[in-house]
Amino acid sequence: MRYEDRGASADKHEVHAALKGRDGGLFPGAFCKILPDTLTGSPDHCLIIHADGAGTKSILAYLHWRETGDATVFKGIAQDSLVMNLDDLFCVGATGPFLLSNTIGRNAKLISGEVIAALVDGYRDLCGTFAGLGIEIHSGGGETADMGDSIRTLVVDSTLVTRCKRSEIITGEKIRPGLVIVGLASGGRAQYETRENSGLGSNGFTSIRHEILSPYYKEKYPEIYAPEIEPLAYMGKYRLEDVLSGSELTIGEALRSPTRTYAPVLRQVLAKHRDSVAAIFHNTGGGQTKCLRFGQGILYIKDNLFEPPPLFRLLEQESALGEKELYRSLNMGHRMEILCEPTAANAIVTIAAGFGIAAQIVGRTEPGPAGNRLVIRRGGQEFEFELGSH
Repeated sequence: MRYEDRGASADKHEVHAALKGRDGGLFPGAFCKILPDTLTGSPDHCLIIHADGAGTKSILAYLHWRETGDATVFKGIAQDSLVMNLDDLFCVGATGPFLLSNTIGRNAKLISGEVIAALVDGYRDLCGTFAGLGIEIHSGGGETADMGDSIRTLVVDSTLVTRCKRSEIITGEKIRPGLVIVGLASGGRAQYETRENSGLGSNGFTSIRHEILSPYYKEKYPEIYAPEIEPLAYMGKYRLEDVLSGSELTIGEALRSPTRTYAPVLRQVLAKHRDSVAAIFHNTGGGQTKCLRFGQGILYIKDNLFEPPPLFRLLEQESALGEKELYRSLNMGHRMEILCEPTAANAIVTIAAGFGIAAQIVGRTEPGPAGNRLVIRRGGQEFEFELGSH
């Protein structure tokens, strides 16, 4: 339970409990909350507003900046913040156009205007890059809040809004036994990426950085952790510049690797196979257990998983986090799952391959208990999960 001991929650079970029984929107089983189109009053359309951010991954960029003076590293944090929203929205079948607003909270004594400029440039450049991939995003600006008495370094969040036809929403109502789970790899290099991606994304960093990085950092930069968790802070043996075995990346580059978007792949999958797709899961908070929150009476079995990329293997070898904890908090090799009819699986794998992303059938659905259950099998080990289990 080291994740919780550091003041975070892998599956946010207490948050979900607090929201239980609240308005679930038009389609309560969907990956995101879907709202009526109150802007135009159209009964055929709906609105989606989604907020997320880079989380504590921004601290990795802060460390790089303080060590090297290179503020351009924060452009990657803008990508983390944006993609965590964008890919969630694609999970309900939304393909744009999207409206973007970003929020930056900073300690102005530590975070300079140079950093803010790099973040703003990052969002701007991303909108142009995504446009070239067929993803239309328009920025409406944002807010920078100086909150030095409550934010130790930097918080980078954003919000995306879009409007869709209700008939195009992936509602989750088609989730049933007899489907296959196609996983899209998180590591490697996609056709639209400039270098290898470590696959981490933007969740789990409250544990990852403390498990891997050296006490050197907490001694030099005490602002990068909460004093309450001092015994569990920065317990590793690695520095940012150390080489990551099996990768072209250093440890620091792997930790900061910008969150990959699967939007170009999903855009094509939805254009060609939307009717065969029952659900799409973005394995961020909750890691490989994300699927448990969707469908009823489902046993999810994942027994053909990807080999974890180098940084995940390092975590398995060097951290005190057990394998079950790693699967509960991280994607461990594939961050996007498409739950589909078996007849569509090969075509989806082919589409992903066309973008340079490995894909394969990682599992299937069978009849299960009312509350859903997940079984993960790998390397002769088996892990079982239910909602709220650890």
